Amino acid sequence: MTKRIETRRTNEQAAIRTTYFSIIGNAGLAVIKGIAGVFGNSYALIADAIESTTDIFSSFLVLFGLKYANRPADKNHPYGHGKAEPLITFLVVGFLITSATIIAYESIKNIGTPHHLPKLWTLFVLGPIIVWKEISYRVVIKRGNETNSSSLKADAWHHRSDAITSIAAFIGISVALILGKGYESADDWAALFASGFIYYNSYLIFRPALGEVMDEHSFDDLVEEIRKVSLTVTGIISTEKCFIRKSGMQYHVDLHATVDAGITVQHGHNIAHKLKDCLREQIPQLGHVLIHIEPNQESQEVL
Repeated sequence: MTKRIETRRTNEQAAIRTTYFSIIGNAGLAVIKGIAGVFGNSYALIADAIESTTDIFSSFLVLFGLKYANRPADKNHPYGHGKAEPLITFLVVGFLITSATIIAYESIKNIGTPHHLPKLWTLFVLGPIIVWKEISYRVVIKRGNETNSSSLKADAWHHRSDAITSIAAFIGISVALILGKGYESADDWAALFASGFIYYNSYLIFRPALGEVMDEHSFDDLVEEIRKVSLTVTGIISTEKCFIRKSGMQYHVDLHATVDAGITVQHGHNIAHKLKDCLREQIPQLGHVLIHIEPNQESQEVL
């Protein structure tokens, strides 16, 4: 029990620290991109700054969601508050779609409006930003996978989409500078492309969160691990049905386990408790574990 609680607390703290990392990073980049975009005549950079700004608000949402989702179970929420996490993810997706729409609208408007070529030095701003955002993505997605946090994974994809929009801006500015007068809009076309990629990423983030809310099954590896651990418990002959639903950073399990049909109800009850304790100890990310005891059919036939 102690190991499971410590693991859960460690995951919670790691997820929260990672979200603060995202907030600080996005705030700094939003300022840098905004200033560079305005003074460097690059709407692609300004569009990038808009996305980074929305990322700040979405990261605050993720932080709120993580803290709320990790509140303990109570009378009205016997399974805890974990479902708040995918709901927060939906809001994060909303921020992404909003920023993509603003970027697309402004890009289309600017494509038909004459303006100056971007400044060469904006490329030297974008280079380190691209590297930093990709590093940020890898840091946050790693934490998201380690903690099983859907909202943290969504936050990670914010970093990846930001890196892609920065790459698009880099290409657009480069094309405009290389080809010169008459190709000023290459920068705006790059921003428009970036908005399309953000829409696509929004779907990639939304789909798993929807599956989590709908209790969609996608945990075959975890089911296999549960079955293997179950067979190590004395008295468990086999396992049958195994249903899993994700809530926040935890997985709730309904498991049918087969025991000797000739044992007493009390003995079966004790085995079920041992199995539950063993599963929660060996697989710390499990939350509620409901064990249904089934009599072994071969034992019944012998009797």
